[in-house]
Amino acid sequence: MTLTGTFTALITPFTADGRVDYPALRDFVQWQLASGVTGLVPVGTTGESPTLDVHEHLKVIATTVEVAAGRATVIAGTGANATAEALELTRAALDTGADATLQVTPYYNKPNAEGLYRHFSAVAELGLPVVLYNVPGRAGREIPLDVVVRLAANPMVAGIKEAAGSVDRVSAIRDACELPVLSGDDSLTLPMISVGACGVISVASNVIPKEVAALVRLALANDLAGARELHRAYYPLFRDLFLDTNPIPVKAALALLGRISPVYRLPLCEPSDKVREQLSRTLRSLNLL
Repeated sequence: MTLTGTFTALITPFTADGRVDYPALRDFVQWQLASGVTGLVPVGTTGESPTLDVHEHLKVIATTVEVAAGRATVIAGTGANATAEALELTRAALDTGADATLQVTPYYNKPNAEGLYRHFSAVAELGLPVVLYNVPGRAGREIPLDVVVRLAANPMVAGIKEAAGSVDRVSAIRDACELPVLSGDDSLTLPMISVGACGVISVASNVIPKEVAALVRLALANDLAGARELHRAYYPLFRDLFLDTNPIPVKAALALLGRISPVYRLPLCEPSDKVREQLSRTLRSLNLL
């Protein structure tokens, strides 16, 4: 598979009483598709996967696959800190017709390098292309470069999402192997592409899918001046979407725009008035609100 372009790390909308709002999810996915994103990543961090039960988790994936209907690549978030659970979720995603799986570094238990290699390799053996997800700030453990290189030799490992805040890490991976790299930080998408990344798994494209897709297209076409102009224009939003724990700000922004209800599941909750007011100012400055 080809991992190039803009992949939206989808939010999961909830109803006022806290249930997954599947009609709203369908509408949201349709809007994303119409806006020109390359792919969709349901039930990752931005989709509040830790608070979805297994039935909800799989139904969100199935709904996304159904609505996308081959018009965009669906990379299903099916990672876990127990290999058996990651395998169970990934088998189910494979059955729904997802194109790939996003596999986060097993969190909290901090496996060693060999454990990480065996974990990701076991998932890859199921036959669904694997996108590794390096996010030490969440998982408490980086995927070491030598493990990335070993995994890159597996034909079912399709790429890696880099959300460690390091442009140098992209250079290191591309120097050591040919594994495609996707930025996991909106504010670093342009510099990461400039040194070899092939796109982004984006939080901001929940709010501005056309604009993020345009920035990535320009950057991949080596139109750095055009991409830089869009980066500078939308950097305030990239910044403000992380004023609080993701996905709190992005859901607040979408609620301000009237696209979803501002509902979270504990332990996540609504942002402070200060954060909401800052988001509102930024959206207005961009003529989005």
